Amino acid sequence: MTRRTSRRQFIALAAGAALAAPTQVRIARGANRASVTVANASGSLNLTMAELMRQEKLLESFDLDPNILTVADGTRILGGVVSGSVDLSTMSGFGQVFPAIEHGARIKILAGGALLPVLALFSAKPTVKLLKDLEGKTVGTGSVGALIYQLTVTLLQKYGVDVSKVRFASVGSSADIFRAVAAGTVDAGAGDVGLIDNAVEHHVHLIEHGNMSTELADYTFQGAWTSDQKIATGRATLVRTLAAYAKLYRLVQNPDSKDAFFRARRSIFPNAAVSDHQALWNYIQTYKPFAVNLALEPRRLQYMQTLNVGFKVQRDVLPFERVADMSLAADAVKLLDAGTLK
Repeated sequence: MTRRTSRRQFIALAAGAALAAPTQVRIARGANRASVTVANASGSLNLTMAELMRQEKLLESFDLDPNILTVADGTRILGGVVSGSVDLSTMSGFGQVFPAIEHGARIKILAGGALLPVLALFSAKPTVKLLKDLEGKTVGTGSVGALIYQLTVTLLQKYGVDVSKVRFASVGSSADIFRAVAAGTVDAGAGDVGLIDNAVEHHVHLIEHGNMSTELADYTFQGAWTSDQKIATGRATLVRTLAAYAKLYRLVQNPDSKDAFFRARRSIFPNAAVSDHQALWNYIQTYKPFAVNLALEPRRLQYMQTLNVGFKVQRDVLPFERVADMSLAADAVKLLDAGTLK
């Protein structure tokens, strides 16, 4: 997306990006429940969290009848929110939301999800030890402008890498990229940060300063967002949905939830090694990446917008009030803490 993209083109692109053949988790309808459709990013962590949510019936505990979609392409999530076919996203990157708002889309960021980037840069090549070693090499990412691409380039620039000397290959999701790294198809690329603990088992190694959870801690990896229309017409349902996700974040960051977490992981990834499950669990307990109290500080949104301006996908940093409405997050936390719905 360039600065020259018109308002009409941007919104038409978003609205036209239908949620084609997403993975769906449907739960039997209850007569008195409010329906809610949530579209989130795919990826191993999100799939695990969705299964844990289903397993523990957290959305149902707030009298909701959920339809959960997992979507690989963030543009399709944006299209679903703009068109109204999706009520909200609760766990997806939202860097694309700011230029959409700048071009006239009526969308608001509601809350945080994963506050830290749950990615790290790995390599299987013995000669690639430092980020600077990636000059002249091929690095797997998502498409230009995608979340993984932006994070990877931002990390390289932080350590003075001349990104004009790096060949970026669009591979796909973080899982796809990690497989390409392990196979040696690319010289380096991002994978789930939980894999740091057992990288040797996958015949890869962490590149020095490659842990994005520590190196890019100001970058809000995922959040919740919806349209102004949904806020106006379905605020109560949105608040209850956010409360359920806050309950999920608190659950998974509690050491007592280990058995439930492992059940969810084994259900989604039955052939994965126990060490992979343990590594992701260790990461969550060490870093506590989730926004248990939901609300995002203005500085976080300003940081992301500043990066967008640098990538030339956004012209100006927009005021916090234009891009966010944290009042729903506050109401959700009050609802959860009051314990009126179990």
